[in-house]
Amino acid sequence: MSAITRALIHQEDEDLDDELDHFMLLLMSEYEKRKHKQRKKHRGSVFGHKVYNRGREEYAIKLYLDYFADKPTYPEKIFRRRFRMSSRLFKRIAEAVEKNDTYFIQKNNAAGHCGLTCLQKVTAAFRQLAYGVPADYVDEYVRMGESTAIESLRKFVKSICEVFGKEYLRAPNEDDTTRLLNIAEHRGFPSEAPSVNYIVNMHNYDMGYYLADGIYPPWSTFVKTIKAPSNLKDKNFAAAQESQRKDVERAFGVLQARFAIIRNPARFWDEETLRDIMMSCIIMHNMIIEDERNVIGLDVPYDKSAIETEGVVSRAGTSNFSSFVQGLGSEQQQGAGPANSSSNVARQQQQVASEN
Repeated sequence: MSAITRALIHQEDEDLDDELDHFMLLLMSEYEKRKHKQRKKHRGSVFGHKVYNRGREEYAIKLYLDYFADKPTYPEKIFRRRFRMSSRLFKRIAEAVEKNDTYFIQKNNAAGHCGLTCLQKVTAAFRQLAYGVPADYVDEYVRMGESTAIESLRKFVKSICEVFGKEYLRAPNEDDTTRLLNIAEHRGFPSEAPSVNYIVNMHNYDMGYYLADGIYPPWSTFVKTIKAPSNLKDKNFAAAQESQRKDVERAFGVLQARFAIIRNPARFWDEETLRDIMMSCIIMHNMIIEDERNVIGLDVPYDKSAIETEGVVSRAGTSNFSSFVQGLGSEQQQGAGPANSSSNVARQQQQVASEN
């Protein structure tokens, strides 16, 4: 092949590449024009995204009439069960987060229609916190897409920590300590730490100890329960130990009952959101306690999972616990230990077999 022929072939290849480049530029230019027209028509919506007419304005009015009107469809009792707090506290929280973050202010959306109201966004966040449901579960009532529901929850818990964290996560002051000690004294606990002096296995102890469950380290200051008591002595010890620490355990149990998202597997994978969810639930729990502190006769009608109803621990008192343990110790010293017990069972089985 001559040099002239090779030059002609090379020139043809370059011309073909130029034509392809020009064609691609035309396609990209046409795509940008259509994309610009589509965005201009919908004022910023995503190109090619399908829009669902959820009727948000209609359901915003329905939500207001159901719970927040002067004469709502559902009374205060039902509101408290579904929102885990009184309506006045809910409105206070909604107004606070709306002032803290402009995200919760109702605006016109890209189509020129009224967007979601503050009550819709806060209600969607509350439903996820209270019931632990997926984000798209709230769409049927609040009329909110999954991504918007997740965004509302993230911004809501962040605003709760920013607005109320300093007040409701502070250390107890003198008034709080005095009130808690008075409550403890009415429940049978001393207002001051008593002097401790007792003997166990010929060892003298003069320091207090803490009742704990199995998650704590095996320190001598922690007295933990017996997970699977096999004999009567262990069962009585477990019942006595668990009944005395019920007030402390009940505090976190009520928190889980109010906000089911805490007891369910985590639906958000970043640590910041998980922290904000946990801290916001604690803050709102403290706000509920403060709001309902002087209200008498309120129950906790929250739904509980099947896990909480299994293996209910007895809370009955064991006044004769010490004498029971001492009696078992004297029996073992007299030879009525586990070996003798098993031999007695064996003799009874032989006797039944011979009779048959």
